[in-house]
Amino acid sequence: MVSTTTVTRPLSLLVRFMQWSSAVIVMGITSYFIHNWPKGQHTIYWEVISTISVAFFLPGFLSPFMPHRLSRFVLPIDVIFSYLWLTAFVFAAQDYNWHDCRVNSPPGARCALKKANESFIFLAFIFTFFAIAIEVMNLWAAQRETSANEKHSGGSRAANP
Repeated sequence: MVSTTTVTRPLSLLVRFMQWSSAVIVMGITSYFIHNWPKGQHTIYWEVISTISVAFFLPGFLSPFMPHRLSRFVLPIDVIFSYLWLTAFVFAAQDYNWHDCRVNSPPGARCALKKANESFIFLAFIFTFFAIAIEVMNLWAAQRETSANEKHSGGSRAANP
């Protein structure tokens, strides 16, 4: 089991980078849709969620280094956005898998680009979900190391009066 920040910090940074970059790619593809084709409700939803995510995911990059300060903000953001990204994925799956891809959200755009958007929406969701677990593991490892350091330094002070 992972128990040190030496392992959880790089893993957290990797997951945070994948989470953030997936949101950036969704924002780019969706902005392209909005610029070139009619806007639908799902397209607007994807744009809003991806744009807000790009900003709100930034503190997550610092969280591995300051877990006691930032986890109380970063963890609720991840939980909320995991549900928002799941909803975005459901909308994309409905538009592109249940119905004819060519006529849905936005009509006229290439299906390959729509499927790419759906894939990156899913990646944004799954990496946000993974970020929750890794954030908890990183906070647990940091607390464990802090308590071990306090125990160790407290014991050495008692031995040297």
